[in-house]
Amino acid sequence: VTCSIQDILRRYHRYTDHVTFDALPDRVSIQLNDTHPSVAIAELMRLLVDEHGVDWNKAWDITGRVFSYTNHTLLSEALERWPVDLFGSLLPRHLEIIYEINRRFLDQVKDRFPGDDDRVQRMSLIEEGSEKHVRMAWLATVGSHAVNGVARLHTDLLEKDVLRDFYEMWPERFFSVTNGVTPRRWMVLANPKLALLLKNTIGTGWMTNLDELKKLEPYADQAEFRRKFARIKRENKVDLAEYIRHKNGIDVDPSSLFDIQVKRLHEYKRQLLNVLAVVAQYFRLKDDPQADAVPRTLIFGGKAAPGYAMAKLIIKLINSVAEVINADPETQHRLKVVFLVNFNVSLGERVYRAADLSEQISTAGKEASGTGNMKFALNGALTIGTLDGANVEIRQHVGEENFFLFGLRTEEVYDLKARGYTPWDYVKDNAELTRVLDAIQGGMFSDGDTSVFRPLVDSLLTRDEYLLLADFNSYMEAQQRAEEAFRDPERWTRMAILNVARTGYFSSDRSIRDYVRDIWHVQPLAVR
Repeated sequence: VTCSIQDILRRYHRYTDHVTFDALPDRVSIQLNDTHPSVAIAELMRLLVDEHGVDWNKAWDITGRVFSYTNHTLLSEALERWPVDLFGSLLPRHLEIIYEINRRFLDQVKDRFPGDDDRVQRMSLIEEGSEKHVRMAWLATVGSHAVNGVARLHTDLLEKDVLRDFYEMWPERFFSVTNGVTPRRWMVLANPKLALLLKNTIGTGWMTNLDELKKLEPYADQAEFRRKFARIKRENKVDLAEYIRHKNGIDVDPSSLFDIQVKRLHEYKRQLLNVLAVVAQYFRLKDDPQADAVPRTLIFGGKAAPGYAMAKLIIKLINSVAEVINADPETQHRLKVVFLVNFNVSLGERVYRAADLSEQISTAGKEASGTGNMKFALNGALTIGTLDGANVEIRQHVGEENFFLFGLRTEEVYDLKARGYTPWDYVKDNAELTRVLDAIQGGMFSDGDTSVFRPLVDSLLTRDEYLLLADFNSYMEAQQRAEEAFRDPERWTRMAILNVARTGYFSSDRSIRDYVRDIWHVQPLAVR
């Protein structure tokens, strides 16, 4: 942070004629990417006041006009809080500055909301208690002229919940800028065969103006174009199947439904719900070996934080379930499970373009936006998902008939939690779900060891923080709708083409234009 801020000030003096810092906000915009760099606010104040002799009030005015803050998470554990003792031992001057910022800010709060001591306590940059903490998200909000979420739903929840007090004080500071992905990376580079087909069909304008993908819509009804589109998807699936055979030693059928969930491992993203459904599907095939089920390949990928034991245990469960299912001669031709080793951006290029079904199944109200959901849709995958994050807007754009929706809505999640959620209520009368949980806990996927996955099952039955059990039946029904659609290749391909044609809004170019217009207030340069 300090290297960046000092370099910004150095270049401001070197490349402008300004002697003072009065024009700094006209020359510089600093976007805080979540709470991680929010100490930059205190650092700029330190440099202006201590190093350059700027009056506090003028320095604070400059700082507030320079900074803006993008919040990327609704999870309380990701809104950083640093112990005051630790902060002070490492950065004593910054802590003094933060305390002074807080004193002046709380004076404003008291003037605006006289007598509301609870509000003052909630909004203080210093969280009181047996151990005091610096609330870094609060610092970022107070020290910025603009605060934005990264999807419309996310911003609504910031305003109504996480940053409600600040929104009530400064509603004009809050904006929504839905995330986007770059078509040059995630279509042109990652899916060259599809990019060539689009170029030959609608030209190249979509590469720099993704809204031009709308020109593709009429071709969804042309049989020849659907044939070409489906052939490219097949070739991409063959490529991924060869990669899996080489890296994982597993043979998967490119004709099967490639059902893919690749993302960071976290309980709220609910990879565990996907695993429960896989085990349920496996039991259905075992119970009726002659069932007319669509062959399906479940592909997982992602990494867990180093100290996140439950997430690592979910990875273990996925691989253990895969070992059992993939070795079963009765089901191995109709159901396969793969966990991709070392999932990263380069591997993502292979994965997104090969997907048939995109798993975006986080608990409603927990995902800020997501960008994997956009990469999948742009490459012709259909989404099975909740109304969470940018899924809401993706469904609006592609059409609800081209999206497999399931699960509780955000307000239903809040209401259920408020009324008192009892996980066992969703298990006791559900024989299929009971069987799945009993198998996992009973050692079926751990060589008879009943202790390995007990923490996962115990967590579900006693707490189920992210409502997997409440959404299980709805998820299974949505999977059935997806399977029925996949049985009709022409219908599925048409839906996939419309997903590509209608997701031009989710371009990083549009996101940056939104920042330029609403937050940075700068004029774009003409590109020649």
